[in-house]
Amino acid sequence: MDFGFNDEQQAIKETAREMLAKRSPLTAVREAAESRSYPDALWAEIRELGWPGIAIDEEHGGQGLGMVELVILSEELGYACAPTPFLSNAIAGLVIDAGGSAEQRDRWLGGIASGEGRGSIAGTGEEPGLVPDAEGAAVIGLDPMTEPRLVEASDANIEPVELIDATREYARVSADGGEPLEGDVATGLQRGAVALAAELTGIAQRAMELAVDYAKERQQFGRPIGAYQAVSHRCAGMLYDTEEARSLTYYAAWCSGAEPESLPLASHMAKARASDAAWRVTNDALQVLGGIGFTWEHDLHFLLKRAKVGSELFGDARMHRERVASLAGLAA
Repeated sequence: MDFGFNDEQQAIKETAREMLAKRSPLTAVREAAESRSYPDALWAEIRELGWPGIAIDEEHGGQGLGMVELVILSEELGYACAPTPFLSNAIAGLVIDAGGSAEQRDRWLGGIASGEGRGSIAGTGEEPGLVPDAEGAAVIGLDPMTEPRLVEASDANIEPVELIDATREYARVSADGGEPLEGDVATGLQRGAVALAAELTGIAQRAMELAVDYAKERQQFGRPIGAYQAVSHRCAGMLYDTEEARSLTYYAAWCSGAEPESLPLASHMAKARASDAAWRVTNDALQVLGGIGFTWEHDLHFLLKRAKVGSELFGDARMHRERVASLAGLAA
């Protein structure tokens, strides 16, 4: 069995890594975070590349690829900590595609695929009314775990919220009425959780690299600090966390298309592990960097803060582990 990417998937990954390195270096992430706004040029280029519609069928204006390709992009966007509404728009597309009627798919998926009429979905868990990237969206999904419905953003009350993660926009959204989503919303949310797990994996990868590079360069007592076991063992643990999160995430993405009956369990495992990994790795990177890592001038805190919010968005690790236990027939 081939566990690698095919030529098209490898090209997607390389294109994303190269483009984001040029268009969204961490200096640009800092500028966006300090202004709490997204760079229009970056989103315009993402739209030109067709990324918003990568997992949407061609009949709705998408590229007609699959979850593996979406996960590749999500991981690279997480690695760059890119300030864009890509993820929220992608999850909205997944939920509407799986849970919407033919009329709802025809109405909304074209705009989501092109990025012109973005969508977003309320997070689940303790703050069900918290919606990433609600401002500027055309359609918003509310109450996805209880009474899922779609509302036009123009009919909703959108109150911007500043969380510790300044690289993404958030709002509390409330609205009356709306159109019910009566299809398989759960599958859409599970796929969305996998996309978010991929972003968290990318964040962990970038934080690990920052820590390892620093451990190679920073010297104490005439030796790189990475030569000391306390540091090298911590870096090895970061690699373990990142790789396990990546393995589970890509397995869940594969299940979505090839073995959909395994998706529920795989998606919850991926989100639980990636949530833990992103938060643990960014924290460990902070310990490796020491004093410099605690300063505003160092870029690590952007990764750490996105990891913290992302680990709780659409269900924290504990919630997803409880779902794993339930699906596996284990006692809570």
